[in-house]
Amino acid sequence: MVQYILITGASSGIGYEMAQQLAALKYNLILSARSEDRLAAIQQELSSKYGIDVQYIAKDLSKTGQAFELYDAIKSANLQVSHLVNNAGFGNYGSFTDTSLEEELNMIDLNIRSLVILTKLFAKDMAARKSGRIMNVSSLLAFLPFPYQSVYSATKSFVLAFSETLAAELEGSGVVVTTLAPGTTETAFISSDMRETNLLKSNKPTPVKTVAAAGVKLLLHGKGKKIVGFQNRFNAILAKIVPSAAMMKIKKNLASQKK
Repeated sequence: MVQYILITGASSGIGYEMAQQLAALKYNLILSARSEDRLAAIQQELSSKYGIDVQYIAKDLSKTGQAFELYDAIKSANLQVSHLVNNAGFGNYGSFTDTSLEEELNMIDLNIRSLVILTKLFAKDMAARKSGRIMNVSSLLAFLPFPYQSVYSATKSFVLAFSETLAAELEGSGVVVTTLAPGTTETAFISSDMRETNLLKSNKPTPVKTVAAAGVKLLLHGKGKKIVGFQNRFNAILAKIVPSAAMMKIKKNLASQKK
């Protein structure tokens, strides 16, 4: 049976760049995101350029019922997913008492609930075949939770803990679970407010192609977790050394727009 790599959040950012790089390596793809027009354009682009089979299924995974629909559509089409990239997600920036509760509940549904649903369903299939790889996209903020991104930080901490423990459960089963943890990446994820923070004013975001390349390598051949970038890895280690109260003050200053 022909095998496919399923990428969620594939219409832009890290997901789109991973699709480009995997297509260049001649992997067949199933792409999912909200915009059907955008997915159709990417399908045409990649299939004509690289001569691979590209399928797409438009779903809004902030509505968790559509995660089940995505799985059912793939099964109904008799497509076998050998690799799953749970990349879809979003965040926000601002004081928790001022940000939108509805938006944050949708964030939890997308970043956590739909990720768990897809991992559960596809991991069962992979375990039955004794073969498969799942890469969940977390964040540096799983290691360094930031003020003004409290809910987002918490969702990515969940993704990290969930992925690491699931990887241990599935060890020896033929199913490998890995975690990609990018730092700030040059994508549309960075809002205008975020660009005014002390962190973004003093540190250039990582190019999205660099993050995607690390993701492709981890997905295809890696194990465990991967923090992208030396400085990000150093900061994650530093957070374990510096007393938590002092570290939180540093992070609050970086996340602030004040000088």
